[in-house]
Amino acid sequence: MKKLLLLLLITTVSFAQNANRKYLSHSWKNNILEIKTSDGSYLIKPYSDKIVETSFVPTDETFNPTSSAVVKTPEKGWGSFTKTDNSLTLLTKGITVVVNKSPFKITYSNQGKVLLSEKSGYTKVNDSTETISFNLDNSEVLYGGGARALGMNRRGNRLRLYNRAHYGYETNAELMNFCIPLVLSSKLYAVHFDNSAIGYLDLDSKKDNTLTYETISGRKTYQVIIGDNWTDLVSNYTDLTGKQPLLPRWSLGNFASRFGYHSQEEVENTIKKFEQNNVPVDAIILDLYWFGKTIKGTMGNLEWDKDNFPKPDKMISDLHAKGIKTILITEPFILTTSSKWQEAVDKKVLVTDKTGKPAIWDFYFGNTSVVDIFKPEGKDWFWNVYKRLINQGVGGMWGDLGEPEVFPSKVITAGGKADEVHNIYGHNWAKLIADGYKKDFPTQRPFILMRAGYSGSQRFGMVPWSGDVSRSWGGLQSQMEIALQMGIQGLGYMHSDLGGFAGDYFDNELYLRWLQYGVFNPIFRPHAQEEVSSEVARKDIVTLAKAKKLVELRYQLMPYNYTLSFDNNQKGTPLMRPLFFEEPDNKNLTTVAGTYFWGNDFLVTPITKAAVTSTSVYFPKSSNWFDFYTGEKHSAGTTENVKVNEDNIPTFVRGGSFIPMIETIQNTSKYSLENFNLHYYFDESVKNSSGKLYNDDGTTPNAFEKGQYEILNFTSTNNGKTLVIKLVTTTGKNYTSTNKEVSVLIHNIRDKVKHIFVNGQEQVYKTFHEPLQVNVTMSKATTQEVKIEY
Repeated sequence: MKKLLLLLLITTVSFAQNANRKYLSHSWKNNILEIKTSDGSYLIKPYSDKIVETSFVPTDETFNPTSSAVVKTPEKGWGSFTKTDNSLTLLTKGITVVVNKSPFKITYSNQGKVLLSEKSGYTKVNDSTETISFNLDNSEVLYGGGARALGMNRRGNRLRLYNRAHYGYETNAELMNFCIPLVLSSKLYAVHFDNSAIGYLDLDSKKDNTLTYETISGRKTYQVIIGDNWTDLVSNYTDLTGKQPLLPRWSLGNFASRFGYHSQEEVENTIKKFEQNNVPVDAIILDLYWFGKTIKGTMGNLEWDKDNFPKPDKMISDLHAKGIKTILITEPFILTTSSKWQEAVDKKVLVTDKTGKPAIWDFYFGNTSVVDIFKPEGKDWFWNVYKRLINQGVGGMWGDLGEPEVFPSKVITAGGKADEVHNIYGHNWAKLIADGYKKDFPTQRPFILMRAGYSGSQRFGMVPWSGDVSRSWGGLQSQMEIALQMGIQGLGYMHSDLGGFAGDYFDNELYLRWLQYGVFNPIFRPHAQEEVSSEVARKDIVTLAKAKKLVELRYQLMPYNYTLSFDNNQKGTPLMRPLFFEEPDNKNLTTVAGTYFWGNDFLVTPITKAAVTSTSVYFPKSSNWFDFYTGEKHSAGTTENVKVNEDNIPTFVRGGSFIPMIETIQNTSKYSLENFNLHYYFDESVKNSSGKLYNDDGTTPNAFEKGQYEILNFTSTNNGKTLVIKLVTTTGKNYTSTNKEVSVLIHNIRDKVKHIFVNGQEQVYKTFHEPLQVNVTMSKATTQEVKIEY
């Protein structure tokens, strides 16, 4: 029987952790508090004033320092140590850890407020079960555990930690492709269980205030992370596990994608459809037909099928000349019937069985093995496949089935047994590609679309999607929860197959509602099974016209969206944010997913049912809100029943916000800020506000760190009689900024205007329009000022 580790979080604080555990000694050395007890040792070390790690090492084990999740190095000087006759205290400016010697107990606090405490600590129940238990507040709401469709408050569920696809799910999916051993609390702390083996995360399913982490083996290590607010908490967690690199700008555009394109001719004709209908598009994704004529029997070929794709180099080059990136699907499965099978066997790059021979098994696509990416030879072999494709001009990689979809427990890898590495296979697969780009293509930002991952996968540039969701209203209804949950767990680019994937359900209303949601989504990628035309350009005339406007809006918002990506890169802040980010004490918002923030300044309510003509929207109390399409004002802190029309979903802009936009372009190869629109939403109650627009070349890795960027900063000041808007550019040391013609579009002020000044010069207007347009020229390090007297 496999060894079972349980990390239990429980509420009662009046009991000792373990009546048999006896404190023996302690030492404070090199910023680590080591406590020796009668059955093992605790190692407690601060990473910062907001992150503390605790490990227990049983007497008969040695400490394993290797983490698949953590990249942060503990900072020196954060911790201090004091002691009394019966207690040891590790102090930081944020977290305080108190260890009572007798009875033995460990408690974590923040500014005098108890967050949680170990209850039973480490206990070896029997030969197959070990436990560590903690106290949990009976009122806190719990989030995390990866991607699921369960409701925002995950408390009450026992979550299996075993990455697995759920084909055709709708409103309920207990197990999906991203199982992350992370719990976040409404008390503004998180606990990350730093162990990659499979297991369970029980979020008080027995209703006894117990949170249980269970695993078959591995490290008994966890980090406690705190934050001053939700943005700070997520930032601290992503400091620990890594920040998402800034994606190439084109990845925020429109994708042509379906399962799948059978030939070079079909690919080229699809792009022609976009061109003929003037529908913007930046990339086309090729599913498994690029390497085989059939779904089954060809996986692992990883070479172009020259019968159907006779001139792939020319196809890729011609698409690139039009500004279109080619993205290819790959899988780690090498079928025994594939053209690469014998090569993979000869080069010993496959996972093995206990005899050392390649492990094989059957699954939907055929008889197979899997590349051992934990083995240097396997990693190098797989990267060479990618290197060849990138040299051909392929612009992005799609890694599918990386849970892995079927991965028997009998399998042995260089990184451990199958069940020990199952949940980090996709994680390490993304790392393989990211590391390869850094080594061989250091001037390119990778695009890595993946279906499975782990804690910290964002640092490899992973773009996750929510799997094979049902093409139904139920499928759409679960998408906001999944994206919001993954965003606060570090993976800010979680998105869905727009329109839904599983099923041949033809419903243009559903399709359009899903795309309307997609406009305010991290990635805009319609995708579907072969029977359904997922591409906007292949829709009927009426649907095409409506969908095209949505794609155009997506491109018009590119400056705003790219700035969100920059903030995610720098701070870890999700692009999609739950309402409780802004009102953490509002208990009515702790479970809300149906309305969310897109960045800081948009409030979005997707329509997820058919024939809806009105819906209820709560308007957060920090601001007044203006309808993005009609300009209608909605007061802060109110709940209103708003009208819904078929052309868009309820979308509102925060009063006092700046929204930079451009005119529609065919793709991001035409992106320019030489001329752009800066929308300002005037609200008399807002005395001061600010905004920014981040810009670089859209392709250079670490452009900000290299000084190859500019930031356009915007501020507003309103004293009740005069509104002053200032625009100024900050440039990196290695960036050459050019002049920009900016149309400042001021909403909600037309009827109040008396005088308008630009840089002190009064402007004469015959009539005032809504929004009021004032033109300025931004130049490097020169402040442009618009003053409006009203």
